[in-house]
Formats: sequence, structure tokens, C-alpha cells
Amino acid sequence: MALDVQVVSPERILWSGEADLVITRTVDGGDIAFLNGHAPFVGALAIGVTTIRPTGGDDLHVAVHGGFVEVSENSVSILSDVAELAEEIDVERARQAKEQAERTLAHEHDGECEASLRRAHARIQAAGGMRGLADSVH
Repeated sequence: MALDVQVVSPERILWSGEADLVITRTVDGGDIAFLNGHAPFVGALAIGVTTIRPTGGDDLHVAVHGGFVEVSENSVSILSDVAELAEEIDVERARQAKEQAERTLAHEHDGECEASLRRAHARIQAAGGMRGLADSVH
């Protein structure tokens, strides 16, 4: 039996379907994977990448910028403040945001700038994996 998965932002349902696996990052628990039969769970989402393995399909990567994950009765709901499917991410814009945040953080501590850097990393990772992040450093 597959998981029934929905990824929802305030603007729209980004993805809905059956999946064999969902991996996401929570604020206090780190990365967590959900498979068929997982115990009920509710957690706050950290800024990061959620990976969904659709039944019979290729992995789907979503940049998630906060929100909640709820699991019950083989249903996984990702309710995110802001979420972006990998194919919708403007990688060049994310790299520019990353570079700007790094320049600012080199001179001063700024909480919003740190969050901006984490969001940029999540976007780059979702869109191209670690390869994309490594390419942006050179």
C-alpha cells in the first residue's frame, strides 16, 4: 500500500499523489523518513529539501521553507509556509541570493540573512542536488 501524499502551500497544492517514501527535515528531529505504516506524527518543518518517491516514478524534490508535516493512516501532508518544486526554482536567482547573504554575513550577524542563506541552499539543493550547490561555490 502506498502513502497518500500532499504538499500544500498557502497559494496552492504543489503535488498530490501516491508515494512509497517521503523524507523531510524537522526543526527538532532532523531528517525523518515516512514509509507505509508509519506511526502518527506531527512536526515543525525546518528550511530544507523534502524528497518524495512517487510510486513508479522518479524522486521529486521540493524546497520547503517552514511549516508542518502530519502523518496519519498512511497519509502524509506537508503544509508549508513557502514551498517550491525543483523544476520551478530559478537556480541563478537562488545563487545570487546565496552570494548576497554570504557577503552580508561576512561582515555582520543578521538572523534574517542567515535564514535567507538557508533558503537559498535549500533551493539550490532541490533544483540540482549537492552538485548544484558545489558548482555555486567556485
